[in-house]
Formats: sequence, structure tokens, C-alpha cells
Amino acid sequence: MKDPKLRELDERAFLRRLNPILRVYAAAMRPPEDQLPGRNTIMARHARHPRFRALVAEEPARLPGRAGRIAGFCYGFRGCGGQWWHDVVYRELERLGGPEHADRWMADSFEVAELHVRPDAQGRGLGRALLTAACEGREEATVVLSTLDLDPESPARRLYRSVGLTDLFTGFAFPGGGPPYAVMGGALPLAAYRPASSSS
Repeated sequence: MKDPKLRELDERAFLRRLNPILRVYAAAMRPPEDQLPGRNTIMARHARHPRFRALVAEEPARLPGRAGRIAGFCYGFRGCGGQWWHDVVYRELERLGGPEHADRWMADSFEVAELHVRPDAQGRGLGRALLTAACEGREEATVVLSTLDLDPESPARRLYRSVGLTDLFTGFAFPGGGPPYAVMGGALPLAAYRPASSSS
């Protein structure tokens, strides 16, 4: 099978393809089924945030004129006060290092809200390609995101470190419960990819 190709979606195209995008999220994250309608609502709301950008990794269509199956997706937007995730993270950064520390990371930030690849398509560089494309040409000074903090050497954590992101804080429980998260940040543009050392 040919490799998936990246395609940028505007807000309307993203909303049209939200159901197959949500299926990728469900395959990657395995949330309880009853959480998916709420996640659908959140993603639709995110598409209306300022400077929204979404990309999909799309497999070749089997039939002419049809969309191909989505292997992965990434989207983000400019972080602003009044957005739930932005405000929660800002307050924690402010608690840890004061308002200047929080402003350094959050005052001019591109917030990567979701980055997921179907399990059967992982290990092929799609996550890195999606993240790099999403961040390319952004005008913001920083990129910030949250990721599960169950394993500091998970593929996701290694990916983010390889392009210059570092832990801003770890073991964080977002309001509403759930597993612990690490919040990571880096400067834009992203650093050149640095593969992990095979000797470490």
C-alpha cells in the first residue's frame, strides 16, 4: 500500500470529516465509548478557535472521487485566554514560576490540541510529519501541548523531545479527573529532528 499523504483541512473540511477523524482518535486512545460524543463536541468547538490548522495523513482512495482512509491527524490553534486548556495550563505555570514564566510559554503560543495515528499505521513517521507540518510557518513564538504521563520514554514523549520540546510540568491531573499528563513546550520554529542515540 502506498504511504499516506498529508492534506491540510480548513474548518469546513475538518468538520465534514470529523467522524472518521474521531475514529482515529478512538483507535489510538481507546476511551470509553460514552466519552466520544463529548469529544466530538470539543473538537468541533476547537475548529472555531483563532488560526486553526488541521492536517490529516490520508491513504490513497480506493475509488475515484472518494476520500482516502485517514491514518492520522493533527490540529491546533492560537492559544488565548478564555480557552479551557490554555487557562488551566497558564495557572499551573504561574503557580510554578510566576506570571512572567507563564507568559513566556502561553502569551504567544500555538497549542497542539490533538495528534493521533491509528495503531496499525504507527512507526512510519506519520506523527512527526503531521506535527512538523502543523507547526511550519506559524507566527507564534512557542508550541505547547499535553501528553499522557504514564511513561516518560513513550514514543510520543520521544517524538516531542526529538523536535525540541521539553517538560514544563509532569504528573498533572487536569480538572475533571483522568490519568496524569505532562505539559511540554518548545520554541518555534521546531528544532531539527534529532534521533535518539542508540547507545542510551
